[in-house]
Amino acid sequence: MNPSPQIPDWLGVAASVLLVGIAVVASSWARLGLTRDLVWAALRAFVQLLAVGALLTILFDRAGLLGALAWVTGMVVIAGFVAAGRSPELPRRRPTAWVGVGAGVATTLGVLLVLGVIEPTPSVVVPVGGMVVSGSMTATNLTMRRLADIAHQQRPDIEARLALGMTGGEAMTPHLRQGVKTALLPAIDSTKVVGLIALPGAMTGLILAGVEPIVAIRYQIVVMYMLLAAAAVSAIVAAHLTRRALFDDADRLYRVTPPA
Repeated sequence: MNPSPQIPDWLGVAASVLLVGIAVVASSWARLGLTRDLVWAALRAFVQLLAVGALLTILFDRAGLLGALAWVTGMVVIAGFVAAGRSPELPRRRPTAWVGVGAGVATTLGVLLVLGVIEPTPSVVVPVGGMVVSGSMTATNLTMRRLADIAHQQRPDIEARLALGMTGGEAMTPHLRQGVKTALLPAIDSTKVVGLIALPGAMTGLILAGVEPIVAIRYQIVVMYMLLAAAAVSAIVAAHLTRRALFDDADRLYRVTPPA
């Protein structure tokens, strides 16, 4: 393996703007009306990554484990805002999203650190934490979104169960399982086909850095398992919190109306 792989310089980064141009041209040709969104997304990504790169340089040089965990905590807060924003009609959506994402991240990252699977250094904890937060956010988002749809579409069925004397938890149990299963499908499917359809990001990055493929595979196995665990914990926690938020103290189902 080449110990010093070629890394794009700033001229290469500028040349990659051509790819954004291709996306813009394709969007315009198809009359999708996404030209402004594509350009704005590309500009935001450039500025955000520059800022994050500068901050991470300082963090890696001067901060210890506590600084890294504080950074991950900040990512959890932002992820909670994003996940909650997809289900504005749900009661107590932000606390639900924060706890859901946080539970998945704390459980997964905590196990990896306690067992010594990853090094307790910012240069390791922050990138790994970012992957876990992303997976937890997706699972939380999908769970909350699915349960919001169920509460709206299946309201007659749920209220019929309540009329038979069931509690809110009992009336929602079948739908709760359905919501969690739906949220976990992306993580399960990704785990099933890892390496067959595409080389995942962590493995690709290590190979590009000159690491032997068999070593990169070991790291990727850990990554896939931690993402699966984070998604499962976040989905289950978010589902139970969402279910509790959908009913008042008298087990009456709140009216959930999807945004127009």
